[in-house]
Amino acid sequence: MTTLSFLGAAGTVTGSRHLLTTGSRRILVDCGMFQGLKALRLRNRDPFPFDPASLDAVVLTHAHLDHSGLLPVLVKGGYTGPIYCTEPTERLVRILLADSGHLQEEDARYANKKGFSRHRPAQPLYTEAEARRVGDQLRAVPLGARTEIDGATLTFTMGGHILGAASVHLRTDGGSIVFSGDIGRPDDLLIPAPEPPPAADFVVMESTYGGREHPLLDPESALAMVLKRTVRRGGVLMVPSFAVGRAQLVLYVLWRLFSSGALPKVPVFLNSPMAIDVTDLYLEFPDYHRLSTEKVAEAFAIAEYTRSVDDSKELNHRGGPMVLIAGAGMLSGGRITHHLAAFAPDHRNTVLLTGYQAAGTRGASLLGGARHLKIHGRSVPIRCEVAKLDGLSAHADQSDPGRSGSSTASRSKRMPSGMRRSGDSGRGSGSPRTGARSSWSSAPVRESGERRGMAPDARHQGRNQAPPPPRVGRSPTVEEGRRRAALRRSRRRCRGLRDPSHRRRRWRSSSISSRSSMPPRHPWKAIGTRCARCWAARAPTWLT
Repeated sequence: MTTLSFLGAAGTVTGSRHLLTTGSRRILVDCGMFQGLKALRLRNRDPFPFDPASLDAVVLTHAHLDHSGLLPVLVKGGYTGPIYCTEPTERLVRILLADSGHLQEEDARYANKKGFSRHRPAQPLYTEAEARRVGDQLRAVPLGARTEIDGATLTFTMGGHILGAASVHLRTDGGSIVFSGDIGRPDDLLIPAPEPPPAADFVVMESTYGGREHPLLDPESALAMVLKRTVRRGGVLMVPSFAVGRAQLVLYVLWRLFSSGALPKVPVFLNSPMAIDVTDLYLEFPDYHRLSTEKVAEAFAIAEYTRSVDDSKELNHRGGPMVLIAGAGMLSGGRITHHLAAFAPDHRNTVLLTGYQAAGTRGASLLGGARHLKIHGRSVPIRCEVAKLDGLSAHADQSDPGRSGSSTASRSKRMPSGMRRSGDSGRGSGSPRTGARSSWSSAPVRESGERRGMAPDARHQGRNQAPPPPRVGRSPTVEEGRRRAALRRSRRRCRGLRDPSHRRRRWRSSSISSRSSMPPRHPWKAIGTRCARCWAARAPTWLT
């Protein structure tokens, strides 16, 4: 009998773990970390619902931490078998896990030093040394090659998404199954389009954008508008970026804007040792991306690489204009948090969010309009501009051919990953069981058009409801953006004028005397009425 247990990415979008059991053979596909809300992050410290030593093999679809981040915990728990992945993924996993362990040690050390952690002492989930031990068990497999795993046959096919990402095809005595992993977009600027995997009896497909479509926006023009505004103010453009894929894509878009003359050249700093190491892999694996070796060398040379901690600290004392690219992409940690603490209180600066911001992260708080963020135990005021750059997602949507046009889809039953079925795992999904198990012969299968429970739209994070239809249209020009901004300013009037629920209070500038018989020189400093809720100022009241 063959069973499939969903131990993660069920009811949420992270923590991918799927246990395939065929007789006495047990294969784990992905071993990812839960990310986002604290309730999810706490699940990373829960014991596995199986004995790690009982596994025969582990297969990775790609290197992102929500698919590979708990491998050090698995190895520490007793797993000694092979971990199969593609050649770029094997290199990326070594980089990402070592960096993850190092950051966790740094965060724990800093929390113990400042005393803002409720744990005494704060302990990392795993250390850098424990993360590096995972590299001894990694086994690189070329795309398309068939590999025998203790009676099962493994085949990787191009999945798009990031460098080295692949779909997994497993054939056992009980049948065949495809794990899509994260499916990339067919028109991605860097990574080739996903290839259809071989036909299978069952498909486990990620559904991050399975029920919606990406807006038709031009990320180059949108980035150019944000950078021009920041440069005019003499500010710093902070770009929180994922080290794998997103940092390289932002560099490539900036290079195209600079080389075409659409933007004046400004200093660009890539302040992430991990992103620097990942960028070097694009030269080593040219068959896994679209760019030529010459174009890679030219595009990624626009940035000054910052590796040391001292150089990173010096950037906080450097004035603008400049572009700072640093991790992490959701502002959950890393060097970008130090830059945010230094530059966010200045209105001239901008923080540009370039990807999905999970609920509970600082990035989601910024999109929600937070005026203060807690960073390293202290409250940091947010006075800088907060911008969102759409169009850079590495996930295919419902209309992309990589999701719906493969030969596999026409012959298979689909079980979308990320959907909560009766008995799915997790405290967050409301299920009392530790893991969900389904038989291949009698499992209820969801229809292919259903969506994941957690909407990826930032306005709907934390609510299990569908986002509104995306607004489709071309990217606004600079002139249109200025006209829209002027229109918004003209409409920025206090609702207290027509809404009695808004309390109004008097405010007075210290530069104006209350006994003055002459109108003030600067009308905007006059005594007026300001709404206590929305802080919109009414027309000034002249003194007589």
